[in-house]
Amino acid sequence: MPQTVPPFAELLAGCSRSAVHLETRDLYGVAEEDADFAAWRDGWEYDHADRSSWWNGFHQSVADAVARGVAIRRARVVSEPASEYIRYEHSCTPQNLTAGEDVRWLPRRLASDLLLPGNDLWIFDDRLIRFSLFGGDGRFVADVMGDAADVVKRHAEAFEAIWERAIPHQEYRI
Repeated sequence: MPQTVPPFAELLAGCSRSAVHLETRDLYGVAEEDADFAAWRDGWEYDHADRSSWWNGFHQSVADAVARGVAIRRARVVSEPASEYIRYEHSCTPQNLTAGEDVRWLPRRLASDLLLPGNDLWIFDDRLIRFSLFGGDGRFVADVMGDAADVVKRHAEAFEAIWERAIPHQEYRI
């Protein structure tokens, strides 16, 4: 039977302590971002000072969780030189910071001795894990949930190793 994965906002609303997000791809083909990515490629940039022009439900969910005391951290493992998509993502990261996330970047060249998870993931309160599966073209395929304590623990340890080594967004230059 297919597994039903709750919406991200619901998972985050259920958090009381922490949510961590690991991104490991150099290209994402997220349909909701296609228009903005295309505009960015043509020279358009977000006006981060005009929050109403970019703030959305995701940002509000993050801000609400942070207001409740949930620490939200995002680590991105990236190749260098950075892909065009990663340069776009870097330019958008101030939005994540404004919402309350802490974001760090780990150049792949500094990760060779680390064991990296095979898929992007979110871990909620060290008890639930949501893996995001993507196709080779970067398009989203599916989310898969799990709560096996040993799987969550191994992935949380991997995230912490990445986080310790990663460079805070404000210091990472592309």
